[in-house]
Amino acid sequence: DARRRGAQALLVSVQNRLDAAAIDALPDTLRIIATVSVGTDHIDLAAAARRGIVVSNTPGVLDACNADLTWLLILGAARRAAEAMDYIRRGTALCPLLGTRVSGRSLGIWGMGRIGREVARRATGFGMQVLYHNRNRLPPQGEQGALFCPDRADFLARSQILTLHMPASAATDGIIDAGVFAALPPGAIFINAARGSLVDEDALLAALGSGHLAGAGLDVFRNEPDLDPRLSNHPRIFALPHIGSATVETRGAMAAMAIDNVEAVLSGAPAPTAVT
Repeated sequence: DARRRGAQALLVSVQNRLDAAAIDALPDTLRIIATVSVGTDHIDLAAAARRGIVVSNTPGVLDACNADLTWLLILGAARRAAEAMDYIRRGTALCPLLGTRVSGRSLGIWGMGRIGREVARRATGFGMQVLYHNRNRLPPQGEQGALFCPDRADFLARSQILTLHMPASAATDGIIDAGVFAALPPGAIFINAARGSLVDEDALLAALGSGHLAGAGLDVFRNEPDLDPRLSNHPRIFALPHIGSATVETRGAMAAMAIDNVEAVLSGAPAPTAVT
């Protein structure tokens, strides 16, 4: 309609996929795509850049919230919360299942950005040895007491709990494969609150099926919003439906940041958190 043809800004979330064809179909008047998310893998950034369309995201405001959610996944997977809840639903308050403790174990953080650092900071309260694997070592004041492991094989072998906090890209698609799971110590716990595309889900299921992995905590999945029933029904997977930033406070702050970007661009100023 006429209003769409004259649009200057587009607000989207990770549920809105904008490939090159979708971006090419946007009106010539469009000046900014503001995504209410940190990740931008749902947007073809190169196509937007060719059109001269600014793309902005909402970094920073969801770091604490996502780190909190990561810890829910860690505890839920380690203590077999999904299985225990089945006992409650069946009407019994006694459960014979034994999980594994979190305190005193080693936590491997793959991707030590803002969210990874928040996860590391929370780990100190559990008395954990925290390791991290990153493209580059952080300054000591940013490491949150974690030990940098530049060698991936060494990092994985020492990570009793592995949590992912890296961005999704063509280079990281399926990076967590059978080899990665095999390199973890027996009985390890795997956590993903980053992006589903990072993980070979068949390899994850195989590692759980063999008993090499004790459990997994997942907030993201490869084919969202579709969900592989082998994952949702697996007794050793503590699964949540991509709710990492889903609090009133965080979603409100993300929306406000997206609007700030739109207002800046439409007034002729740079977007505060532009990614293109």
